[in-house]
Amino acid sequence: MLIPVPTSGCRRILMPITFMAAAGISHAHATSLITTQKLDWETAEKLAATAVRLCAQRGYSVTAAVVAPAPSGHEQIVIKGDTVPLQSLSVSYRKAYTAFSYGQAFDKNTTSELIAAKLTGPSNGALNTVPEVLFILGGATLRKADGTVIGGLGISGAPGGEKDEACEQKGELQ
Repeated sequence: MLIPVPTSGCRRILMPITFMAAAGISHAHATSLITTQKLDWETAEKLAATAVRLCAQRGYSVTAAVVAPAPSGHEQIVIKGDTVPLQSLSVSYRKAYTAFSYGQAFDKNTTSELIAAKLTGPSNGALNTVPEVLFILGGATLRKADGTVIGGLGISGAPGGEKDEACEQKGELQ
């Protein structure tokens, strides 16, 4: 737990350590700390740029967003084509966020798989009403070879989610 201390930066670093010691959290209990893995920025940039480039080769100007697990699905990289509409920035992020968070929760790899599994309707608590969630084609869950979820990729701007998704799947494979 971080306690804001309006003093020097050194104190801000020491306060959590002091608090942990006072709370009885020792180095031996460090295994109770959660760590997350994410793509390095160069790999995230390559995934997004590849998707934007592939869509451009097909005549579509798109935005690609990569979200990272830490902190909680925030944007890591956003690359937009030259002529994409403004809303594609938000939509690509929301597709990536949905693929990341719900792909992990329901073990699905794309937003189209989430839709096919009917995870968006009233019987599931209307997940599509949760802020930042967008159940439309064009989002992919990013995983390590062992299946660990390490982020999400979202594409927006092509005329139809199936075209967005085609660019993202190719981008993931390259």
